[in-house]
Amino acid sequence: MAHHATNLEAQGKYEQHPQTWKAVISSSIGNALEWYDVLIYGTMAVIIAKLFFPVENQTLSLLITFATFGVSFFMRPLGAIVIGIYSDKVGRKAALTLSIFLMMIGTLLIAIMPTYSQIGIWASVGIVLARLIQGFSAGGEFGSSTTFLVEHAPHRRGFFSSWQVASQGLSIALAAIAGASIYAFLTEEQLYSWGWRLPFIFGLLIGPIGYYIRRTLDESPEFAEVLPSKHPFRDLMMHHKMALVIGTGCVVMATVSVYLVVYMPTYAVRQLGMSSTTSFVATILSGGIMLLLSPIIGHYSDKYGRIPFMFVSSVLFVLCTYPLFAWLSIGPGFLKLLVIQGFVGLLMTVYFASMPALISEIFPVQVRGTGMSLSYNIAVMIFGGFAGVTITWLIDVTGNNLAVTFYVIAGAFVSVISTVAARVILNMR
Repeated sequence: MAHHATNLEAQGKYEQHPQTWKAVISSSIGNALEWYDVLIYGTMAVIIAKLFFPVENQTLSLLITFATFGVSFFMRPLGAIVIGIYSDKVGRKAALTLSIFLMMIGTLLIAIMPTYSQIGIWASVGIVLARLIQGFSAGGEFGSSTTFLVEHAPHRRGFFSSWQVASQGLSIALAAIAGASIYAFLTEEQLYSWGWRLPFIFGLLIGPIGYYIRRTLDESPEFAEVLPSKHPFRDLMMHHKMALVIGTGCVVMATVSVYLVVYMPTYAVRQLGMSSTTSFVATILSGGIMLLLSPIIGHYSDKYGRIPFMFVSSVLFVLCTYPLFAWLSIGPGFLKLLVIQGFVGLLMTVYFASMPALISEIFPVQVRGTGMSLSYNIAVMIFGGFAGVTITWLIDVTGNNLAVTFYVIAGAFVSVISTVAARVILNMR
């Protein structure tokens, strides 16, 4: 597939669309905002628990907050179907504009929501509503924006779609910096009275820029050349079910690795007794690696294919995760945490930066928006929304701090099988 695209490029069949880089910026801003909002809610979870879900038992309060975090993931497949169908019927540009508009509404609601002490139970209801809107919006974001990108540059799908992954790396770093900064520079009283709102307000500032750029874009050239499907969801389910299953399986490792990086500060503090600031700094490293290396991996995936990168990364996750965590648990320390976050960040980037282009290639244009959105969000709902709960449960049931690795290894196995199956589908075409 990669060599075929390169030959077309050599023959001059494909010329880069003049709006390709504008498409990269608009897609990346929306994707970065989506992930930043998801991550910053997790970062502020302890404070939100006390302000919006105050119950006698602090653990129960935190669990309710994480349940609110998780509930948005149930909305993702619904958003994927609705916005994905909208993308395949009306166009990529319309879907992109809708998803960023909804994300801004959800973030605004959280930023301005009065607390439980001010309006009682309506505060809790308001936060849940905001998370549901964010989840619905996020469900359509990745699929629509990645589809939009790859359809601007069919000859360099890997390189251009990898900017989506780079933008997620930026989000991880920004959320970690925001978390570390407000905990370091504000007093507890300032944090609880107004400080916790600052990261959400910062997220809101990004939104209008992305919205404006998306409004001024042309439709993706590949979509403009085909007759849109009247029933994209029905067509997907009737003719492309296997592609949907394989696409979902391919997303699993990307999801597991991202949420492993996000969960590490909680793991370092609760299981290893390390400081919050230390663990946030280590997370910034993973985000930085993802930001800088994604376009490089994407470029080479156009030359050598997506599957070798994804396959090798998954196998290394299977082989190395347990030994690394065992090494960390023997004598926890900042340098060890840094090494592990760096290693996980590297493997995550090698896998994730190759993945969006591969998934775009297993779906035809007429159902690509729906297929990409749904396969991505089914995996994110199951393996992302429940990551914290699953890992905490595994550690509790086994009494073993290393149980976190079982979750990662299981996800890696699913993705090894899925990448091999994806090769079979592409070879059949």
